[in-house]
Amino acid sequence: MIPQLHRRTAEATLALAMLTRLPVPQLRDCPPVGASAWAWPLAGAVVGGLQAAVLLAAAAVLPPAMAAGLALAAGLLLTGALHDDGLADLADGLSGGRTPAQRLEIMKDSRIGSHGAVALITALGLRWAALAAIATWASTAMFAALIAAQAASRAGLGLMNLAGPQARPRGFAAAATDGLTAPRATAAIALAAALALATLPLTQALTLLAAVALTQLLLLRHARRRLGGITGDVLGAAQITAEIAALAILVA
Repeated sequence: MIPQLHRRTAEATLALAMLTRLPVPQLRDCPPVGASAWAWPLAGAVVGGLQAAVLLAAAAVLPPAMAAGLALAAGLLLTGALHDDGLADLADGLSGGRTPAQRLEIMKDSRIGSHGAVALITALGLRWAALAAIATWASTAMFAALIAAQAASRAGLGLMNLAGPQARPRGFAAAATDGLTAPRATAAIALAAALALATLPLTQALTLLAAVALTQLLLLRHARRRLGGITGDVLGAAQITAEIAALAILVA
């Protein structure tokens, strides 16, 4: 029992280390990247909780729009804009190149193109607007909304990566298949669903989970068709688009 607890703790710590910029203890025996997939919603819940704390504190003294801007900035700092970078790269890749190989090559370019910039600005604007609406809510509703949205948006990433195929033999997505199993990917979804059902009204929770699943399923299908499979950028974009879908359901 104790060794299993140590393994689960190490996996959760690895999830925080990969998906956030929060300081975590150094792991002596680091588990495989994919083994942490079940805990990716936990990393999202931590980001959502801290983002809600910033939003609540800022909304007490600032207009909703300014409070939302600070909460959005806090989320970007907490994650290092990791997923946003993936969204921008994917938008550039999908908009250019005639073959999957050419699109993948464009996505490797560290420079941002016009399509990537537009995608990034649009995604930031939509999240800012949603946070401004949530800034007027009661504190309990604020925390419930952001924790559920951030956890749910990361829950399906492991399953997407498991479904594949991998578009590149190397990279984050390929590395994240090491230790990734169907039970671990399913556990992530179950964990996010439990958080949503525990914090939100039943209908809202189910609608949020359905919107997230549909968003990521459509992106998976598009990535397979246009890129030949999954990359780390696809997973990053899947988190951002799913987060926007979840926030849209919450404020609708």
